[in-house]
Amino acid sequence: MKSIASLLSAAALGAAALLIPGVAHAAAPNYVALGDSYASGVGTRTYISSSGSCQRSTKAYAYLDAGRIGANLTFVACSGAKVADVTANQLPSVTSAANIVSVQVGGNDAGFSSVITECAKPSWLGDCNSAVASAQSIINNTLPGRLNSLYASIKSRASSAKVVVVGYPRLFNGTDCNAGTFFSGDEMTKLNATADLLNSKLAAAASAAGFAFVNPTSKFIGHSVCGNPEWINGLSNPISESYHPNVTGQAAYADLVQPAL
Repeated sequence: MKSIASLLSAAALGAAALLIPGVAHAAAPNYVALGDSYASGVGTRTYISSSGSCQRSTKAYAYLDAGRIGANLTFVACSGAKVADVTANQLPSVTSAANIVSVQVGGNDAGFSSVITECAKPSWLGDCNSAVASAQSIINNTLPGRLNSLYASIKSRASSAKVVVVGYPRLFNGTDCNAGTFFSGDEMTKLNATADLLNSKLAAAASAAGFAFVNPTSKFIGHSVCGNPEWINGLSNPISESYHPNVTGQAAYADLVQPAL
């Protein structure tokens, strides 16, 4: 039979072990993912049925990264969202309990879909130059104020959270290999320049708010529409899948975003 002294010694050792750093498990972080179709996972062709028209996918980078880091994910990104939609419909999910927030929005404010549609037409039928100029005007003159307001709201709701702003890739490598689209070399160059401009405004607003910014441009070079391998869908059926990252593209996004989280 063990002596009283040995039992007390064992108890003391057990109590000491509880005080050793690393013995206790930290609580899983709370991750809130905000944004538009690029954030929700449109382009992956598989969606969570309960997400409806928001088309959230388990292949989206936020879903992948939440699994990698063991986070509790609140996934509210929604296809078609503009900054105002994120503010009205998604921002309430950001609370003081959030440890991590990612946000990717701005493309729809600039009319992403309508610009691509216009530029995909034959030159005699569409006016790509005017569409691009209009988008760039919005990006330069209207979007920064909207972003500043949204980012300030995120900061006020979750002041201690790590916030990551996610940018957009260039869509083209200089080749249009899709039947049914008529992008010229000059049009593709202008569309890529517009993506760069959008990223510059996102980065500036993120920096002003003290947020991290993830720029996917360099990683996607060679893998845009008609790339090898292609990480961004070209013209697709259904058309809503067009010009969005596919499963491989979302995985590439996950690799970029995870270190920032």
